[in-house]
Amino acid sequence: MEGEKRGPLAEGERVLLFGGTFDPPHNGHIHFLKSAIEAAKPARVVVMPACIPPHKAASATPAALRLAMCECFKPLFPALEVSDWEIRQGGKSYTIDTVNMLEQTYPGAAVYLCVGSDMLTTFTEWRSWRELLRRTVLVAQSREEGDMPELRAAARALEAEGGRVLFTQTPALPLASTELRTHRRDLSLVPAAARRVIEENHLYER
Repeated sequence: MEGEKRGPLAEGERVLLFGGTFDPPHNGHIHFLKSAIEAAKPARVVVMPACIPPHKAASATPAALRLAMCECFKPLFPALEVSDWEIRQGGKSYTIDTVNMLEQTYPGAAVYLCVGSDMLTTFTEWRSWRELLRRTVLVAQSREEGDMPELRAAARALEAEGGRVLFTQTPALPLASTELRTHRRDLSLVPAAARRVIEENHLYER
């Protein structure tokens, strides 16, 4: 992957994929990824900023700056890569394509896929979702108090289709990038490395 020189993984070792727009990355993302690492116990973590998510409009923030902000994730895990692969592909970013790339990069590795609570409940709308269920393990997290019954029902439905869903042991922090971006709320909710990129480039100012 661009900018990263990593050795191969052994057969069955786990690579954890954490994708998103990250516009900006915030403490909720940090909390989710920490919890996912604890739950999945991966050998490698790949943070993957999307070019254009299929379910969202294109970001107004330049991809290079979103990529730079994602450096804030690196202290979380020794073998963590921030990859620009989806950005370099251009256009809409589909997870199935990224999983194909990871399986080619790390033959024999098991791919674990972080999915937010909203993504878990709409997973059947994803491109090639049945194939993703067959080839990955989903790692999900509660986003707000009281949503676990709905999430467990969604997990059971996916497991009935042959999927595997792993829940983290800690609830998510209820933060949204949209609010931080639109209202430029308290930047203490943004990790220091990402906050520096925001301030130096005058992002999200009105």
